[in-house]
Amino acid sequence: MNDFIFGTLATDELRLALTRNRLAGVTHIQRRNPRDPLPGEAITLELSVGPGQPGDSAWVYWTSDGSDPLGSLGQAQVGQVTQMELTGESWEMLLWGYVRHYAVTLPGLPDGSVLRYRLSAAGVSGQEVWADQGAYFACYIANDPPPPWTRQSVIYQIFVDRFNPGSGRPWLAPETPAGFYGGRIQGITEKLDYIAALGANVLWLTPVFPSPSHHGYDATDLFEIEPRLGKKADLRRLLDAAHQRGMRVLLDFVPNHWSHLHATFQDAIHNPSSPYRDWYTFKHWPDEYESFFGVKELPQVNLRNPAARQSMLDAAAYWLEFGVDGYRVDYALGPTPDFWADFRKITRSVKPDCWTFGEVVEPSEAQRNFEGGLDGCLDFILLEGLRRAFAFNEWSGYQLADFLLRHEAYFPEAFSRPSFLDNHDMNRFLWAARGDKRKLRLAALCQFTLSGSPVIYYGTEVGLSQVRDVRQGNFGLPEESRLPMLWSSAQDQNLLVDYQRLSELRRELPALSEAGLQVITADRASLVYQRGQGKDAVCVVINLSEKTHPISLPGHYNQVRLAMGMYDVSNQRSGETLINLEGMAGLVLVQT
Repeated sequence: MNDFIFGTLATDELRLALTRNRLAGVTHIQRRNPRDPLPGEAITLELSVGPGQPGDSAWVYWTSDGSDPLGSLGQAQVGQVTQMELTGESWEMLLWGYVRHYAVTLPGLPDGSVLRYRLSAAGVSGQEVWADQGAYFACYIANDPPPPWTRQSVIYQIFVDRFNPGSGRPWLAPETPAGFYGGRIQGITEKLDYIAALGANVLWLTPVFPSPSHHGYDATDLFEIEPRLGKKADLRRLLDAAHQRGMRVLLDFVPNHWSHLHATFQDAIHNPSSPYRDWYTFKHWPDEYESFFGVKELPQVNLRNPAARQSMLDAAAYWLEFGVDGYRVDYALGPTPDFWADFRKITRSVKPDCWTFGEVVEPSEAQRNFEGGLDGCLDFILLEGLRRAFAFNEWSGYQLADFLLRHEAYFPEAFSRPSFLDNHDMNRFLWAARGDKRKLRLAALCQFTLSGSPVIYYGTEVGLSQVRDVRQGNFGLPEESRLPMLWSSAQDQNLLVDYQRLSELRRELPALSEAGLQVITADRASLVYQRGQGKDAVCVVINLSEKTHPISLPGHYNQVRLAMGMYDVSNQRSGETLINLEGMAGLVLVQT
């Protein structure tokens, strides 16, 4: 395996096991149409029942006021129950048996409603099985697409401890990359001019809450700031300074889990009558409990508990009221599915133009399930494709073209898909590409000319790499890709200028963020695609090979707006543009 991407479906064996389990069970997995219903729009829900499961009848129990629906065997105790209609059976080869399919259409609901529901199937024996292990689902009814400002965003991801100590302070010298390097919020404020010159207009900060770790994804208090990083006043100054420059600031928010040192968890494990005991899921009190990937230091918060859920929602509301502009939501797959309707309602109520997108390291269908709960998800599937094509040279121009066309067509236009080449949980792109900056430039060219808002992981734009791989034997050490930011003479200024030009290009050519994708030509070595039509059309030419490659384009593209590498463009034939493009190079052209 050339690459390591943090996630639960990294191998074919894991994917096959998940597919089998879904087909064999009583399964809904948010098959809702539409996924993000408008006020008054009818909602269709689907259910499948695998071989051997009780499947003679099926129901949906639901409420429209946000409360939990209660009932059993087709009888409602709280809310309403609607029997589902059997729509047919299908033969499933993987299971060597029949799968039954049910559907039901619920009436449209008023603006601001929360539809919360559960589904079940039962047999003649009276045994009732709840879909998806008894999960509760929900959707927030509103017409609230992502705010318009997100369409022109270029995001800069800052690992706060590793970006800049500020005030002329030197970096600390921890024994390992898992220690503290001394980056602070003030240090970010001092570098806003640098970030603005890069062309980024959205800052995404890794967690700033009190935490015992360098990464902060194990908060001890979601209402305070980690003292190592600064104070609330420092965050206030950063927000004010960023907003004055027309920049937005997003915080990393982790609703799934927090530190075992969190006061509520400490009380829960030491006090037998603790009011916080049900904030967690204990298998055996006090030492066996649900946690993030089995890590005991990261207990999972039971967001089905009303008080725990409200505390998490209050924290999300607090920082929006404080002035932040939205959230990147860590491990969005973890919380109970119905949490996201409440999260959407509170975040949109407090700040109607906030932006929220999730970390969902799963296939595209799992990402689309967050439609209506979040504005979108980080585009991990595109990440994988870009690294295959550019870092590892595993894909031809044909393969990349086919992937991009299908990928762009799969997602709704309003679904945010911030794109990225690397982040804090994986090898940096430059490390994966074995230091070949041509590959980085070409991948960035492709990234910035696709529809998703591009994310730049701090330092990638100036050649920051790493010393060791994030995989060391059987251990994953993501801190290897979190080394301190390069400043001054340590930066690759040529690479920085290229990133600045990419950001400028995205601002000046709206088609890159707003128009559809059309593949003009592709072969083993190259790919040419177009964004937009007519006088606004933008043509992107990519040579994936190591050799100079001749390319013929229909139309007169006689203005090169950006070049990564050497090229020659001529119009020697009527109605065609002829290009010779050196290996691992790219062009952006427009017609005049």
